[in-house]
Amino acid sequence: MQPHPPSPVRFEHLTDGLGIGTGTPRLSWTPAAQAGDQHAYEVEVERQGRSRRTGRVTGSDHLLVAWPAEPLTSRERALVRVRTWSASNSEPSAWSEPSIVETGLLTPTDWSALPVGAAWDEDPAAERRPARVRKHFEADDKPIHRARLYITAHGLYEAEINGTRVGDEALAPGWTVYPHRLRYRTHDVTSLLTPGANTIGAWLGDGWYRGKYGFDGGTRNIYGTDQSLIAQLEITYTDGTTTVIATDHTWHAAPSPILTSGLYEGETFDARLDDPNWTTPAASPDGWTPVRTGTRDPRTLVAPDGPPVRCTQEILPVSVTRTPDGHHLLDFGQNLVGRLRITADGPAGTTLTLRHAEVLQDGELATRPLREAHSTDTLILPGTGPYTWEPRFTLHGFRYAEITGWPGEFDPQAVTARVHHTDMRRTGWFECSDPMVNRLHENVLWSMRGNFVDIPTDCPQRDERLGWTGDIQVFAPTASFLYDCAGMLDSWLTDVGLEQLPDGTIPWYVPVIPGEPMWTPIQPGAAWGDVATLTPWTLYQRFGDLELLRRHYPMGKAWVDLVEKLAGPDRLWDTGFQLGDWLDPTAPPNDPAAGRTDRHLVATGYFAHSARHLAHAAHALGHTSDADRYDTLANEITTAFQSRYVHPDGRMTSDSPTAYALAIAFDLLDTTRRQAAGDRLAELVNQDGARIATGFVGTPLICDALTDTSHLDTAYRLLLQTDCPSWLYTVTMGATTIWERWDSLRPDGTLNPGGMTSFNHYALGAVADWLHRVVGGIEVTAPGARTLAFRPRPGGGITWARTRHETPHGTAELFWETTGAGMKAKITVPPNCTAVVELPGCEPSRLTPGTHTLHSTDTASK
Repeated sequence: MQPHPPSPVRFEHLTDGLGIGTGTPRLSWTPAAQAGDQHAYEVEVERQGRSRRTGRVTGSDHLLVAWPAEPLTSRERALVRVRTWSASNSEPSAWSEPSIVETGLLTPTDWSALPVGAAWDEDPAAERRPARVRKHFEADDKPIHRARLYITAHGLYEAEINGTRVGDEALAPGWTVYPHRLRYRTHDVTSLLTPGANTIGAWLGDGWYRGKYGFDGGTRNIYGTDQSLIAQLEITYTDGTTTVIATDHTWHAAPSPILTSGLYEGETFDARLDDPNWTTPAASPDGWTPVRTGTRDPRTLVAPDGPPVRCTQEILPVSVTRTPDGHHLLDFGQNLVGRLRITADGPAGTTLTLRHAEVLQDGELATRPLREAHSTDTLILPGTGPYTWEPRFTLHGFRYAEITGWPGEFDPQAVTARVHHTDMRRTGWFECSDPMVNRLHENVLWSMRGNFVDIPTDCPQRDERLGWTGDIQVFAPTASFLYDCAGMLDSWLTDVGLEQLPDGTIPWYVPVIPGEPMWTPIQPGAAWGDVATLTPWTLYQRFGDLELLRRHYPMGKAWVDLVEKLAGPDRLWDTGFQLGDWLDPTAPPNDPAAGRTDRHLVATGYFAHSARHLAHAAHALGHTSDADRYDTLANEITTAFQSRYVHPDGRMTSDSPTAYALAIAFDLLDTTRRQAAGDRLAELVNQDGARIATGFVGTPLICDALTDTSHLDTAYRLLLQTDCPSWLYTVTMGATTIWERWDSLRPDGTLNPGGMTSFNHYALGAVADWLHRVVGGIEVTAPGARTLAFRPRPGGGITWARTRHETPHGTAELFWETTGAGMKAKITVPPNCTAVVELPGCEPSRLTPGTHTLHSTDTASK
């Protein structure tokens, strides 16, 4: 019997090969578990009617394998498939299902499109009404072989052809450092065209480009004052001829039925002004005037590295309450990021107002935490019967929505919350016997979804929503277990490199936009700037992409070299502005950085940690001299750290949980003082009743520090605490996402009075990485998950856990449960991986790929 085929080939870190931005895309596939370990493979590439095979290639490589043929040219299409051999079978597997890869526009000369938008006068300082643009055109009266739309915008867009929407992404083209990189996307629109008369058009929105965005209500026109579409429709006929319809002076514009639109403000839509046939050849020309053309350097147009933002789930309200003043208050049971889709019927001019909030206060929407983000959508009905509407160019963070002005009897089925985020592939799952821990893990998952909206943001609801570098630095290990976020974060790290200052400083948030005085001018800060070294390394470990590590290595090197200069010959980074252990619960409300841990202890500790990881990266990349240099630097910083911040008995100058957790987790202590530090950490935790006493820096480290110094019981006690502040306190208060502050909602039910009171921040949810590795028991121990450790360490009364991770090689899974005689475990090891298993009380042993059932009594230490 022929062995099972591998999975279809994937290209780079994309799930779809259409419009790829390289002529030599790397190939990945997953060997079939039933086929055994891969010992050889053969790739077939079919292009332009010709097929080429590599022949049998000996090896287990199946992750990001080099393109095996001549480079593809712009617009070129190829079919790729693979088959494999295993050691146990001389016959090859069946061929995988063919995958299609097609390049986008790879050279600047491929572009003829110009930015086009409204030509009427606008006040750039005021809120402006969006435009729509369109063009009627003729396709030749002959069969169409294929048609591609290459499209982007200054602002946001949604395109239509002949009355049908193109694609399903939201907030396209996303947010990049626009002067350097503007993403375009490729769409197959063959089925939308007909010979003869056709119409293409697009809705436009301000978005991040010229919309109001940032602190204190935001700044307008951050990148420009124009709102413009850049589109190139290329039609290829079966006879080989082509027609190109590009945005130029022949297009027309008209005011949109969207009266106002903003990412913070929400959207106002007057359906009386909308002609649903506006992108059809029969549409009226009334009100349409010639566009104004602009300029765009085509060298800055880039293809996507990851998936777009899409609607990934729909949720109906779990309850509807009619308020005394006639509003309808909807509870969706889950704090989410997205927008409402409603269907309503009423007289023309009926106005429906939709307001959003994450929590309630005294039965009303608690909008104070939103600051200047109004989060209000308005629909004016056309009076033509039931009308379905959803905003286009805004997103809100909310669990609750209030609808005012509903005509007639309210039907809960008429309102749906549509969840939006970057449409990454889910790769990680965890559950255990404790329902509250499961809810905590779900909260982490939902906070990641809500804050992975094209870039990794701090929060999704208030007037901020920025790509804070420190937040993702601590959360990346959790994120890369739960989702395949390699392409998205690789793209964002590219922008971090572009925004890096000439001296090596990494900004607090990327993309950089005008900020409050605290963040201007940009200063180097520990934990936030260390995203340059630590996050590329995390992604390399999870996804095995050495080229990703290579691309971002210069950024990390410049960062460490800068800090080395700032620290000077004593190797102590004890100068400059630092955030320290941000939002330590003991910090005063007016200074969230002023916790109990010396900020410069944190800075020097991170300096050592980054230098060490830069040495690891240099070694992986073959930069031997760099590896030696940064290893030596890390050792020198470690010695200086011990001399300045650690007493001979292991006590630290900052006698705080974060100080001990950082020193232990970053391996900054010798063996004797390491254990003493762990003992003191456990003592501090227990003295405080196992309530959390750490902020953004200490929280991701503390459970590991306790576990690694033989205080697992204290780590579990910390995890399972329900008093404030704690992870499970938020669960007892009904949280469905991770909060920014441990007490965003106080025990008496009142809101934290601080100016930063988000109910959807993932940073403090970085503990999920410990859940996956220690409670769940699955740990990646080599780049690309080539080796794994199955090492569950139960405690806290948890009697079972199930963890699954879709590695680049296939499924890794562990289910364990305690029994009267010890522990029973069922373990799945992916093909082409080696694994070590260590059950409690047992010596480590090796496992081969496949599924194994073990009992601790079978391999207990003698």
